[in-house]
Amino acid sequence: MAATTAPLTDEQQQELRDAAQSAGSFLGAAKVAAFNGWSIGFFAVVSILFGLVSPTSFVVGVGLAVVARNEFVGCGRLRSFDPSGLELLWRNQLGFMALIVVYCLWSLYRGVALPDAEMAELVELLGDGAIDLVQSLTMILYTAVIVATVIFQGLNARYYFVRLQRLRDYLRETPLWVVDLQRSADVD
Repeated sequence: MAATTAPLTDEQQQELRDAAQSAGSFLGAAKVAAFNGWSIGFFAVVSILFGLVSPTSFVVGVGLAVVARNEFVGCGRLRSFDPSGLELLWRNQLGFMALIVVYCLWSLYRGVALPDAEMAELVELLGDGAIDLVQSLTMILYTAVIVATVIFQGLNARYYFVRLQRLRDYLRETPLWVVDLQRSADVD
């Protein structure tokens, strides 16, 4: 004889609705992480392909691939209501920020302190002021990228970090049977 289960009581149904609403305060971060993972992964592939002719691009591509992988891992953990997912995600954003800043600093150094052979051609075409112009534009560009990166990745890290406490509160306040049900359903 098959075992039957009783339907959920009104109180249990309300607990499920409340939990779903509460989980929305941090589960949206899984969608952000998935988007970040795919977009960063795309740039990782492009950078690695350019790495066939540029060692710097290859190193950056590998770094981007690690960042993309961490976004997917963090996303999966978050969807399982595991706080280590958000922990990984906010730290990953700081690592991503560091990768971009180091790349920009390297590019600044190469562009200003180590002008290459192409600069000689530019000087022939445009005169002696060309080097100063290119170096100034290089400084402006990479400095702007550094500032934008610190702001954007910093805010993204903060976004994940804030949701970490919300997830911990949720796990502490939500009945275990509700959390187990949501984990098994892989709720978005």
